[in-house]
Amino acid sequence: MKNRIVVVGGYGHVGKTICRELGAQYPRLVYAAGRNLASAEKFSRETGGSVLPMQLDIGQEVAASVFDQVKLVIMCLDQTDTAFVRACFRSGTHYIDVSADGRFLNQVEYWTAEAEANDATAVLSVGLAPGLTNLLARQTHNLLDHTKSLELAIMLGLGDQHGKAAIEWTVDNLSVNFPITQNARQITVDSFTDGKTIDFGAHLGRKRAYRFPFSDQQTLPRTLNVPSVSTRLCFDSKLATAFMAGLRATGTFRFLKFKGIRNATVRGFSKLHFGVDKFALKVEAHGEKGGKQTTVACLLQGSDQSQMTARVASYVADAVYSSKFPHGVYHIDQLFELTSLSDKVLKDAHIEMFVNGESAIQAY
Repeated sequence: MKNRIVVVGGYGHVGKTICRELGAQYPRLVYAAGRNLASAEKFSRETGGSVLPMQLDIGQEVAASVFDQVKLVIMCLDQTDTAFVRACFRSGTHYIDVSADGRFLNQVEYWTAEAEANDATAVLSVGLAPGLTNLLARQTHNLLDHTKSLELAIMLGLGDQHGKAAIEWTVDNLSVNFPITQNARQITVDSFTDGKTIDFGAHLGRKRAYRFPFSDQQTLPRTLNVPSVSTRLCFDSKLATAFMAGLRATGTFRFLKFKGIRNATVRGFSKLHFGVDKFALKVEAHGEKGGKQTTVACLLQGSDQSQMTARVASYVADAVYSSKFPHGVYHIDQLFELTSLSDKVLKDAHIEMFVNGESAIQAY
């Protein structure tokens, strides 16, 4: 009987919270999996045994028998190939991905027919960004008759606790170039360039945000059929954001290709705890409504971005585990809406809508 939930990276920063949330609902059916069995066992003891340990190395070929009793896999680690994902699909195991690498998620989409053939459902772009950003984009897009462009912005607080994997991903993408869709054509842009001032609302104010390779901007042109999508990132500290933009402009970030400098930068980021523990997401949809040029914006403010990522992932996981969804590979905005998220997920968040700059109705 397939009734187990396996959280790969389940003893990591975000994975622990996902395991705890789902372990409370499905005690002794949730497994914290990873290469380090000792870490998994230690975390299992911390949960009083409601979450069980599992040793699993996704970098090696996984025996088909591993999936015999697994109904759902939640992936909290970055991957370089789709071998493990395809093993899930072949075994009819549902799959949820919390990662943000657009190129990898594109590879997973390629195997949608295999998922369909084996009655597996995969949900990608699950978390904060991508994830909530996708749902905010769908919310604003749906309020227009025709959407010409979506502009997404993410503000992260340096006072928040960030997991090592999230810090490594951020550092590794500070100096890359990546594709986006602009006017229905794909162009290449540079990370941490082309700054734009974003109003993140009361208490947080206006901040300069820069292009960053979150995967939402690479998938939303397809899932929402919007010709132009961009995503920018900033931190609550204007000084820290400006400092990084300056390093990018001077070319200093190119030294991150050296392992020692890269690892030192990761350690430095992990020790940064000044600022606030808040985050903000803002999406502006530009287009037409009733024949008039209209801008609809949705702003979400919250605290503890890792906790929110885990809440969104847990909500989607519970829905996929307990309900029937179409088989194949989907992004979160193709199966869920912002209004469908329970109060438990967004209980601490403040959400506000704007039409042409004027405050409008609450989003849900």
